[in-house]
Amino acid sequence: MHISRRGAAFALSCGMLASLPALAADEPRYNQVSLRAEVSKEVARDLMVVTLYSEAQNSDPGKLAKEITETMNKAVQQARQVKEVKISQGSRNSYPVYDSKGQKITGWRERAELRLESADFPALSKLTGELLQDLKMGGMDFSIAPATRKTSEDALLKDAVAAFKARAQLATEALGGKGYKVISLNLNSSGYPRPYLRSAPMAMMAKVADEAAPAPDIEAGTSEVNMSADGQIEVLMP
Repeated sequence: MHISRRGAAFALSCGMLASLPALAADEPRYNQVSLRAEVSKEVARDLMVVTLYSEAQNSDPGKLAKEITETMNKAVQQARQVKEVKISQGSRNSYPVYDSKGQKITGWRERAELRLESADFPALSKLTGELLQDLKMGGMDFSIAPATRKTSEDALLKDAVAAFKARAQLATEALGGKGYKVISLNLNSSGYPRPYLRSAPMAMMAKVADEAAPAPDIEAGTSEVNMSADGQIEVLMP
């Protein structure tokens, strides 16, 4: 029994020693500083997006659907001839039309959309003018192309990290430290525009359909995009 108790005490002592590194790792850290750095740049909106639509009304829903389908198919086939333009189908909705009392269905109305986007503004402008012979303008918007966004984000990320390191060094010197180590760092981008609809003068776009008329100059503008670096450092004291 005496030997057994001494063995148990020795095992308990070893267990306490083994737990010391873990306890040390959980000790509170001091001289921690929270920092934020932000950089920005102007990025050109190099992607043009146009929404066109066909809308009609008929008492026969079958004939109405056939009419809309034929109109949209013609537009898609025409748009496919312009390789610089990306085509996608938008929403398509059909709903009943009621009489003045709102009790009896007198017909049906249907609307279908076609979305066109391209970095070649003149090509898309010309195609839009041609398609306006059969379709109507839903809107025009400008955004930043995915490839352009990635390139700008990569450049801003490097600038944001450099700005964070510069601030970390300033904070270290202000506290009289001999160096620092980064505890955490979060990078976030903002300011990249989402496509927003805005009306485009139909007369201006329709003129493009005339081969004698030059394509109008379109200024998409720029957007200020930002990259922020938020994090914590621990200042190492001498």
